[in-house]
Amino acid sequence: MGKRRVVVTGLGPVSAIGIGKEAFWSALCAGTAGIDRISAFDPSKFGSQIGGEIKGLRGLDYVPKWYRKSVKVMARDIEVAVMAANCAVRDSRLGTKGINDGGEVNIDPTRLGVNIGAGLICPDLTELAEAFSTSSVDGQLSLGLWGQQGMKSLTPLWLLKYLPNMLACHVSILHDAQAPSNTITCAEAASHLAIGEAYRTILRGAADVCLCGGAESKLNPMGVLRQDIVGRLSRKYNDSPASAVRPFDADRDGTAVAEGGAVIVLEELDHARKRGATIYCELIGHGTAFGTHDFIRPDATGRPYRQALERALADGGISANQVSLVHAFACGLREHDQVEANAVTSLLGEVPVTSIKGQVGNSGAGAGALDVAAAALSVSQGFIPRTINFEKPDRDISANVVRKSQKCELNVVVSLGYSLSGGQVGALAFRRWSG
Repeated sequence: MGKRRVVVTGLGPVSAIGIGKEAFWSALCAGTAGIDRISAFDPSKFGSQIGGEIKGLRGLDYVPKWYRKSVKVMARDIEVAVMAANCAVRDSRLGTKGINDGGEVNIDPTRLGVNIGAGLICPDLTELAEAFSTSSVDGQLSLGLWGQQGMKSLTPLWLLKYLPNMLACHVSILHDAQAPSNTITCAEAASHLAIGEAYRTILRGAADVCLCGGAESKLNPMGVLRQDIVGRLSRKYNDSPASAVRPFDADRDGTAVAEGGAVIVLEELDHARKRGATIYCELIGHGTAFGTHDFIRPDATGRPYRQALERALADGGISANQVSLVHAFACGLREHDQVEANAVTSLLGEVPVTSIKGQVGNSGAGAGALDVAAAALSVSQGFIPRTINFEKPDRDISANVVRKSQKCELNVVVSLGYSLSGGQVGALAFRRWSG
């Protein structure tokens, strides 16, 4: 028996520029920016007051009737994952319990797996404030009162809204996925690592189909505060938010928090062929690496970025000169963008490099999944979306950054993702599907 092959048969992006494959891709190609002034809460006290917010996010519209009560225990991160999975499964034309609501199921649930990247879910501050108010004495929290009164102010299932594993849990239950299910919590690297694990799961024969990707919402006061304290957020463009996130640009001054993510349907090739699935591309390689640093700045040598790329290419049995495009993680951070770009160039030379963060912002654990959705669509459609807001090249960056969207045949597209704080790096290589 030959080596099993893995193809992409469904895409479910959920982002500030669109929900679902069609809306997302159309906005990417048009260069639409989803960064705007935050409306989910009053951001006026923060230095950075902008973000990539999903307008009209409503998880209730993406679950069957029998599951609607469960939406009450879904934090926003979970809703994004559930919506993304729904979009991806529908796009793949798979029939699951979560889609057909008691109708025909065309997949063996014991061969369906789930791997979702997740972040630190922020509790609803209004809920906590009410609980704290009943547990305080002279403005100080009393642990004794918290146990006696404060916790009673919270719903019995309160904790289930904020556990990172609940993204994969809800998706697994909804679609009756009974093969391996797992959660990856490695910040911005989570999606690439989750998709890579799903890829390995199919290769080793433990599943035929996997729903994989990541989701997170950083559109909350704590999400903004954490990133602002360490100096990662753009403060110069509060009055022109669409111009704020400037990957690789000489005038970049930081990123913008966002919410979003995507679920990708990975499928074993013969399984996809038998059911007549549409194939976007083939996932041929996955590489990972780790670089120690001070949790604020990247590894200045670029070693982990290059190492992950090298391993992905080696895994796919391809050489550097076969790569047509790199979908970089670049989110507008001065040092990170520079190190990533130079690592790519040192290995791949003048290969075109693009980033979508100027359009969607940084949604943490969901950011990489959106990059992967864009990469799969790029290689499938033969189209490179430009890096918006890249206007003034940085003399310290040698990368061939795409300034003008262009249609061209792409052979291999690589997506790179990494944690801004933890040092984890993941790379995925996709090859054009020619049948």
